[in-house]
Amino acid sequence: MDEAGNTRIFNFSYSSFLLVGFPGLQEWRALLVLPLTFLYVSIISANALVIHTVVAQRSLHQPMYVLIALLLAVNICASTAVMPKMLEGFVHYANPISLHGCLAQMFFIYFTLLLDYNLLLAMALDRYMAICHPLRYTDLMTSHLLGLMATFALTRSLGVAVPLVVLTAKAQFCKTSVIRHFTCEYIALLSIACGDLTFNNRLGLAMRLVTVTFDLALLGTSYTRIIYAAFRISSGGARAKALHTCGSHLLVILTIYLSGLSTSIVFRVAKTVSQDIQNLLSAIYLLLPGALNPLIYGVRTKEIRQHIEKMFCGMHRAPQDIREKSQIVRGERELPG
Repeated sequence: MDEAGNTRIFNFSYSSFLLVGFPGLQEWRALLVLPLTFLYVSIISANALVIHTVVAQRSLHQPMYVLIALLLAVNICASTAVMPKMLEGFVHYANPISLHGCLAQMFFIYFTLLLDYNLLLAMALDRYMAICHPLRYTDLMTSHLLGLMATFALTRSLGVAVPLVVLTAKAQFCKTSVIRHFTCEYIALLSIACGDLTFNNRLGLAMRLVTVTFDLALLGTSYTRIIYAAFRISSGGARAKALHTCGSHLLVILTIYLSGLSTSIVFRVAKTVSQDIQNLLSAIYLLLPGALNPLIYGVRTKEIRQHIEKMFCGMHRAPQDIREKSQIVRGERELPG
């Protein structure tokens, strides 16, 4: 042992781990499997419903709705990266995972989170063009520009997620094989690593600060100008529609960034907070966007809501129409020749 009490033999490193997410809920674990499974199925179904609506309706093949569909597709991927392993952890107290599986999960978690941030930036740009330059919107917001924004979002997300995973893969995990978390988060993995982790901690913090600060600055600037331009619209109906649309986007932004900020503060400052509370905040941060985004966009976006209502009304009327047609056919058959 060294002076700090850490193991000196850094050539030994665990290659498999046990995820122990909520040790304080051991007695309730089996009871939580069903509601969490229902939550996961609901997240997948709600997001898929809005995506299907956007894809199926040609009138929704516009940049704003395409970006909403992409955001919800990312929500499905993010939930799938977390929930199956989390549910397995509630079935088995000690949930085994290999180092490669852990790194893969970590990559998809941060890649999808960063995609969320980048797609919100693209949506802010789309709304800026639509409200601040309405006459030039169709000329500016082309499919080519949409493709460039999608490429930028993918590249920027990979540019942050890949270095984090590579840096983590080079660490030596010799303290313990137990990860006190339900998923392989960056901070949870570093907590069981050996050696000098100053660079890892600083890089992770710097990447998050730079990304969040840059994104919030752009989002704040964009929506300040959008709201200012919306209030200058002479038509009351058009002004209300513009503010309503921006309100939906701002709700999503607040949901993602405030949940992420609370998690970071608790992990780095509140050392007295129990492990279960820390993990619960992480679960909220990772799963809340996937649960709320389809509700926000499906309910608050009038065009999407109307198409979903028509679809459900059509499904309800279809059996009725079939019954009515069969009654008419039977009546015609019973008429005297």
